Amino acid sequence: MIHSTALIDENAKIGKGVSIGPYTIVHGNVVIGDNTQIGSHCEIGVPSALANGKPLVIGEEAVIRSHSVFYEGSTFGKKLSTGHRVTVREKTVAGEGLQIGTLSDIQGHCEIGEHVKFHSNVHIGQHSTIGNYVWIFPYVVLTNDPHPPSNVMLGATIEDYAVVATMSVVLPGVTVKSGALVGAHSSVGKDVAANTVVVGNPAKFICDTSKIKLKDGSGQSAYPWRRHFHRNYPEAMVASWIAEFNESSASDTEQR
Repeated sequence: MIHSTALIDENAKIGKGVSIGPYTIVHGNVVIGDNTQIGSHCEIGVPSALANGKPLVIGEEAVIRSHSVFYEGSTFGKKLSTGHRVTVREKTVAGEGLQIGTLSDIQGHCEIGEHVKFHSNVHIGQHSTIGNYVWIFPYVVLTNDPHPPSNVMLGATIEDYAVVATMSVVLPGVTVKSGALVGAHSSVGKDVAANTVVVGNPAKFICDTSKIKLKDGSGQSAYPWRRHFHRNYPEAMVASWIAEFNESSASDTEQR
């Protein structure tokens, strides 16, 4: 399960059923959970003074694809999944089911919830806080320096179920609140209210998310997206979403 060309430090803690590809380096301050797959040419647990001695902990059933680099000092829940050539710096703490797309980088000192999905070429600046079930699409940048270059760090916050569409920039200290949608090519310099849509440079309020309809001919609202999109989410969570919206529909009917 470990390729003959891989270099594994004797102090690394490797779980059962772990596979490690050709020419991958695993440093000593690392804990790798059971049944994890690590591709070729990766570097896992890069030593760093910024980690303050904390290990890199990768949960069970992770899939880390080739040429990815993880520094020591971060912790990931089970079922982490990456594309190729991903970089993750120190002191990132993430829950279960994080997906990091190809060529994305997380600059460290970040908090990331469960079942968050980053597409390719996403940049997550230091001190970003990201909730649960968040979608961040290609070429999105979360910034953190309000007057660069400086030593001031104001991370962006993306709350539960929010969506940031492709090529958008969220500026330092901004909060995109729960269920909000940031449209493509937006520059977000002010907080975005929950369940609203903002678009543009600078981003401006367009409408509530409930006004957007699915382009499938059904006439149903596209948001909250968890009403209709369930692919690859835990069965228990999907069941709770279905129950939530069934109750909501029943309540609306009674009020009528």
